[in-house]
Amino acid sequence: MPAPATPPPRDLHALFDPASVAIVGASADPAKWGHSVAFQALRAGNRRPVHLVNRRGGEILGRTVATSMAELADPVELVVISVPAAGFESAVDDALAAGARALVAITAGLGELGAEGEARQQAVLAKVRAAGALLVGPNCLGLADNTTELYLSSDPFPDGRIALLSQSGNVGLELQLRLARQGLGFSRFVSLGNQADVSLVELVRDCARHPGTDTIAVYAEDFRDGRAFAAAAAEAAALGRPLVLLAPGGSDAAARSALSHTGSMTSPTAVIDAVCRDSGIHRVATLRELAVVLSALHNRSRATGRRVAVFTDGGGHGTIAADSLEDAGFTVPALSDEAQKAVRTALWDNSPSANPIDLAGLGEQDPLCYARGVAALLGSDEVDSVLMTGYFGGYSLGDFGDASAAEAEAAAALAAHAAVSAKPVVVQSMYPDAPSCRALAQQGIPVFDATEDAVRALAALTPPPVSTGAPLPLPASAPPTADDGYLASRDLFAAAGIPFVPAVSACTEEEVLAAARRLNAPYVLKATGLLHKSDAGGVALGLEDEEELVAAHRDMTDRLAPPGFSVEQMADTRDGVELIVGARQDPRFGPVLLVGLGGTLTEVLRDTAFALAPVTRAAARALLEGLRAAPLLHGARGRPGVDLDAAAEAVARISRLAAAHPEIDEIEVNPLLATPRGVTALDARIVLGGSGGVTRARS
Repeated sequence: MPAPATPPPRDLHALFDPASVAIVGASADPAKWGHSVAFQALRAGNRRPVHLVNRRGGEILGRTVATSMAELADPVELVVISVPAAGFESAVDDALAAGARALVAITAGLGELGAEGEARQQAVLAKVRAAGALLVGPNCLGLADNTTELYLSSDPFPDGRIALLSQSGNVGLELQLRLARQGLGFSRFVSLGNQADVSLVELVRDCARHPGTDTIAVYAEDFRDGRAFAAAAAEAAALGRPLVLLAPGGSDAAARSALSHTGSMTSPTAVIDAVCRDSGIHRVATLRELAVVLSALHNRSRATGRRVAVFTDGGGHGTIAADSLEDAGFTVPALSDEAQKAVRTALWDNSPSANPIDLAGLGEQDPLCYARGVAALLGSDEVDSVLMTGYFGGYSLGDFGDASAAEAEAAAALAAHAAVSAKPVVVQSMYPDAPSCRALAQQGIPVFDATEDAVRALAALTPPPVSTGAPLPLPASAPPTADDGYLASRDLFAAAGIPFVPAVSACTEEEVLAAARRLNAPYVLKATGLLHKSDAGGVALGLEDEEELVAAHRDMTDRLAPPGFSVEQMADTRDGVELIVGARQDPRFGPVLLVGLGGTLTEVLRDTAFALAPVTRAAARALLEGLRAAPLLHGARGRPGVDLDAAAEAVARISRLAAAHPEIDEIEVNPLLATPRGVTALDARIVLGGSGGVTRARS
């Protein structure tokens, strides 16, 4: 069956700019959620009618309370439901009967509690969809849209241009505290809850087209449809609205139970990292890092390369920054004589100007030198970005006389220079809360108190060193292989265009001898039916004649009693590099491709790269080029380079094979021998879904 088409986007207008709102479960008790949401909703003043509903009636926050939705004279477009779980279904029925087009279900105790709760949740969802309505939640903490003055969460979210989509309310609360230093706020906040109806993917797509949003921040523990999420994030990035993701890596237990090297190395963390790299997602590990990256992306400049000029007023700060940058994959290049001359002209002759560039005491005498120095570096074609580090900000806090006022002037001039440059400037300061540093932040120049944060910010503004591009859509699926036998599995690889060494299946000693007469010596004998035959002693290499082959067969038969053998012609491994190419079905993202340095030590070396399958040949080559072992592929210490085009083509073909067969849990060629003469598969494995760990192919 072909991969399902992406459904057309639904109109979420009723969620973010409804004509009217009702809060069912509004409360006079400040400790209850219904009180907090009602209080926030009424902040909108006369933007839209806000109705409070509670079966007890009375008055809340100075408003008369309706005892039911039926009491309201006019239809209500959006209804917030904050009632105990026992009353949830009836509250939904009343809201739909009153004409609600959107529901925000704060009520918990449904799908998150197991099968019974999930059944209740699905029954409610069927009613909502039959009515053509939308549902956020249940088990969510509300939503807010500052651009439409819609406040339906327990806390105010400062106005800004970041859309926050989160499965945790506390993440939003802490994030707004961290962003306040940079003067940043939110366009929207949506608590995802159980995602029974409106999904993270829909919200990402809607926010990507929201005029009030520049950046999308996501905290997610469950992607549901990981491929759709990756596609939505790539679309958002293409529209100039990058997505920053904080996501727990998940358990690696599935990898521990895998039956192939590919499976054991394809951890959830590695998969998410690969998806983020190729979809233009900025993945972060902590809330602090999330705030750092969001602050950086507020700067509209982007670096085109990884060459950084370090501009400092102290040697120690400059050295620390240079080391941190190089650890993060940047370069701090020595400037040419011409570039150094331009820098010294902007500063003074005492300034070391090779890079890092050091003011060497000029700052307190002439704070405007900060602006002149940054301008000179931004004007050089030898650097892609500038990291300024050290004391800037301190002059406005101490007793420096005229220097205090001059520093404020320097901040304005520095911001002006950065505004007309396409290159980003990031600042680390000992005094990040000083007025001059706040002035820089207000003009879009990120300011941090830690060097590592400044470096991380630059990374967010710089393209990754390797990317395979946005994930390709899945192809139409082929029918499951009817024959589980060895030859049928080998045919599957052959049909995909993967060349193998000549091989003949055998069991008895006589069959082994007959196989040898059809091949050229030296031989390889492999015991089939073993998960890791090399570790078990089930592989014998370089057997020079039939006598050695028979001896190896007898030895393996006595020790291992395997169900069969493969007699193979020994490959010419001269000038070769062993690779591993495999794929595994991930429950969230579908087939995930692994490429790396192969052979028996592949799990020890763990020089691997990942991408969603299928990939193009160009993307496959990018994965190979990104390996630490890439110099071996190009040729090293007098060895010729391998045929990278042939290797990339084989990787692409294997990725297409995995993507076209969802019934395959794990597929692997290890090693794939790459030589200057092409590639040859020396061993392979296929594990079918539901096979109980039965290995279907070896060669």
